Amino acid sequence: MEKKQCRCTVVAHLLAIIVLVVSIERGSCITEDGEKDRVSELPGGNSLNVSFAHYSGYITVNKESGRTLFYWFFEAVEDPSSKPLVLWLNGGPGCSSIAYGLAEEIGPFHVKPDGKSLYLNPYSWNQVANILFLDSPVGVGYSYSDNPQDLLSNGDARTAQDSLVFLKKWFKRFPQYKGRDFYLAGESYAGHYVPQLAQVIVRSQKLAEENSINLKGYMVGNALTDDFHDHLGLFQFMWSTGLISDETYNLLNVFCDFQSFVHTSPKCDKILDIANDELGNIDQYSIFTPSCTSNGTSSKRLLKRLHQVGRIGESYDPCTEKHSTIYFNLPEVQKALHVDPAVAPLNWSTCSDVVSENWRDSPRSVLDIYQELIREGLRIWMFSGDTDAVIPVTSTRYSIDALHLPTVTPWHAWYDDGQVGGWTQEYKGLTFVTVRGAGHEVPLHKPKLALALIKAFLSGSPMPTLSSSDVANYDAVNPIRTVISNQIPTW
Repeated sequence: MEKKQCRCTVVAHLLAIIVLVVSIERGSCITEDGEKDRVSELPGGNSLNVSFAHYSGYITVNKESGRTLFYWFFEAVEDPSSKPLVLWLNGGPGCSSIAYGLAEEIGPFHVKPDGKSLYLNPYSWNQVANILFLDSPVGVGYSYSDNPQDLLSNGDARTAQDSLVFLKKWFKRFPQYKGRDFYLAGESYAGHYVPQLAQVIVRSQKLAEENSINLKGYMVGNALTDDFHDHLGLFQFMWSTGLISDETYNLLNVFCDFQSFVHTSPKCDKILDIANDELGNIDQYSIFTPSCTSNGTSSKRLLKRLHQVGRIGESYDPCTEKHSTIYFNLPEVQKALHVDPAVAPLNWSTCSDVVSENWRDSPRSVLDIYQELIREGLRIWMFSGDTDAVIPVTSTRYSIDALHLPTVTPWHAWYDDGQVGGWTQEYKGLTFVTVRGAGHEVPLHKPKLALALIKAFLSGSPMPTLSSSDVANYDAVNPIRTVISNQIPTW
């Protein structure tokens, strides 16, 4: 009897090993904690009939104070085991990656105007990668701390360290992604978060015996990079597009040019208030599209908070932030996402004023980090929507110029379906891409172009240009171009 039981036990163990090996090869090896985080049903989305799995939950990054970060992870639509992993971060500081990056930009689910139902984003980035959204730091979205003082002492350095701890623990929960090609992406104040996190990852991996985080590179959009150059470019952009007066432009350059974006002086604040009054009721994050007038958002807060509004399908909807606020406050939604009622915010909001108004350390520049990581050989891309008046294209170009990088491929247009999608230049160690007609949140206004952007970035390929057949077709319907080009002398 004992021998029979022993043989049965051996067989059972062998079967378990076989199942484990098969599941690993299929890329579906998930720990028990990971399986508990699986989202089985999502209110308002039951009719979407998606094929990919997604997970949401908490990871504690500091047991002593109870600092705990909330994530939502989406496997790629097809063959997730062969796709890279991308972590997306929004900024603020104090704004939710769930609210912006997921719900109105690159995520597979977006919120309809009723605030209760969802629709599929046809340009979701999980078509080309496994996408992980993180609400960081504590106090943002559903992320929390047992110690209320933590919400009053957030800053860049602790945010990077907490995010590193999160990643190490997340990879233990989802071990099939250990060693997978890994990229960071984000926008706005994530222009600090992303390179800072990349830096601590690179440094920690050099010291670690086990390299579970296979960081290959990062990409940031309309990113806060260097306060001086960002201010210089911002004031020039607002003045050149006719948004502010000559007098205000001069005053901004006198009182704000050497100011911190996060910690401004009272004199600078006064001039910023004047600038906001001159701007009128426009969306500073997308100056040529309508602004939302139904949620009471004041333009006076725009220069102080690096986030914005939304879109549905191909019809622009400037009030998506309002829709998300309704949806993520629904008890049934929070239950489906495994939000603990004991720690859930009384009122979920897209951004936390408590976090942003009590932000501690915020260095004036992260260009030194770029220089360090360029030497490490990471793939680094910066992109910029060219209708943003918060961190405009001029600001990013000034910051890149300050790096004094040699040019590899000169400035030229890139194309999508035969139309100019923007412009790009490749430097030694960095690629810059503009997206034509996009605002602060590029995937919000130009989702198709944003998908082309992430495809090129992940593949390490240049942005697409016109094919020879495209050029021939264009010349056929634009004979004047051929005539003029033939008359240009060769020097």
